[in-house]
Amino acid sequence: MSRKPFRSAHSYGKIDRDGFIHRSWMKSLGLPDDVFDGRPVIGICNTWSELNPCHGHLRDLAEHVKRGVWEAGGLPLEFPAMSLGETQMRPTAMLFRNLLAMETEESIRGNPIDGVVLLGGCDKTTPGQLMGACSVDLPAIVVSAGPKLNGTFKGKAIGSGTDVWRLSEAVRAGEMSMDDFTAAEAGMSRSHGVCNTMGTASTMSSLIEALGVSLPMNGALPAVDARRGTMAHLTGRTIVEMVRNDLRPSQVLTRDSFENAIKVHAAVGGSTNAVLHLLAIAGRLGVELSLEDFDRWGREVPLLVDIMPSGRFLMEDFAYAGGVPAVMKELLPLLKTEAPTVSGLTMGEVVEAAEVWNRDVIRPLFDPVGPSSGVWVLRGNLCPQGAIMKPSAATPSLLRHRGRAVVFETIEDYRARIDDPDLEVDASSVLVLKGCGPKGYPGMPEVGNMALPRKLLAQGVRDMLRISDARMSGTAYGAVILHVAPEAAAGGPLALVETGDEIVLDGPARSLELCVREDELADRRRRRDAQEQAPQPARGWYRLYVDTVLQADQGCDLDFLVGRSGDEVTRESH
Repeated sequence: MSRKPFRSAHSYGKIDRDGFIHRSWMKSLGLPDDVFDGRPVIGICNTWSELNPCHGHLRDLAEHVKRGVWEAGGLPLEFPAMSLGETQMRPTAMLFRNLLAMETEESIRGNPIDGVVLLGGCDKTTPGQLMGACSVDLPAIVVSAGPKLNGTFKGKAIGSGTDVWRLSEAVRAGEMSMDDFTAAEAGMSRSHGVCNTMGTASTMSSLIEALGVSLPMNGALPAVDARRGTMAHLTGRTIVEMVRNDLRPSQVLTRDSFENAIKVHAAVGGSTNAVLHLLAIAGRLGVELSLEDFDRWGREVPLLVDIMPSGRFLMEDFAYAGGVPAVMKELLPLLKTEAPTVSGLTMGEVVEAAEVWNRDVIRPLFDPVGPSSGVWVLRGNLCPQGAIMKPSAATPSLLRHRGRAVVFETIEDYRARIDDPDLEVDASSVLVLKGCGPKGYPGMPEVGNMALPRKLLAQGVRDMLRISDARMSGTAYGAVILHVAPEAAAGGPLALVETGDEIVLDGPARSLELCVREDELADRRRRRDAQEQAPQPARGWYRLYVDTVLQADQGCDLDFLVGRSGDEVTRESH
């Protein structure tokens, strides 16, 4: 039985004027005739950028991928994609995740390639690239950037993000000098790579592994570890084999795969941002996935990995302890072991040989770091379409709480008043932030983990209940309720909360209620609707985003991007 020609043969296999054009221009790269002999063409989608220091080594990593592709009989061709540096981009990198997804999708579809290796890592790059690849549905595999080496300060390990929040609060409380703060800044980021805590970047690279769309140890190997180069080399071999077997994301990313990823998310104490990203990826594939799945599947899984922000250790320690394969080996009784992977093996077969090398870092099911964690999905009159909370990062006493709201209408309002000595707030208050959802900001920034009032920090308060339609960094911690849907700017009940209102959280019951009569809320809504609304963006990406972005419970994709368009391009440009 003859093999169907590869997709790239439409461009490189024709003996006519169009084939001449496609091949001739590519030969300016120094490629010999025989690379156009029908071998698979592999695109390497690279988000390298000096404006994204987490990706500063991805050009080197791409060379390792190319070696593997050449070795397996493929033709590797590298192309760039927008790089979303979480710490550098304004107003928030999340505003541009869907733009990266669009760029990735059209670059894959529009070019004569048969499969793609996605090189990303920093928070929004991995989901953005995978969303785009899933919509095209050509064979695709991920190589993540990998985490930084452990940070150091005064002989102790410090973690990206997590210790930023802790140390900055110590400065605001008068417990740390600015000289020490600056010294910690110099020691926190010692190498290329993403945050060395279980922030969003390391969460997503770990979940990519749990989903089965990378090779083992993608999540934890440090960026500068030679074994990440080895993994990239092997990935180059693997993508060629995937193309030959026509193994596509729609075949790998099943509902069982998402269940496994959500259980791993709970076990590692992963970032709340993963909820948005997994929902969006599933939406591109048509896989049924809802907020309730995160709560239901994660509820039975205890916290197994003792890593910041929910624990003590860092990603370098996690790698040396066995990484994601070791965690999944511990979770085997709870996993869908027949879920497929890009290697051609089932997930059960992939993790069967894994071992745990450090029981302080990765704990067994019978002796976990903490109880069932994952993500709580809250419902109530304040969040009719849901809100989420990460209980493992919160002070346990605040998981059930009743308090008086202190309301900030915008992030600017919050910043102007949070340290006002006259602000009427105490440790039992509930800080409420509006206007920071997908449409309202726009882009849904990581400001939900609001810094506490200075006067309460001086009293020794280190956690309070906080509620917003925003996100928070995966490196952050605290009793923080996020992703309230619908958001305030979309007319959600959050817009109606006023200072002095009583709010009741019952986390174990998954309930969040605003204790205001319905008739009073109706009056507030009428008054709000009569007020002049904030102006909307007039042009460009901001305008397109605000007009079409979905709410948090649907993953914040753009409404017209949900689903697949496939890889076919019917018209020739010449």
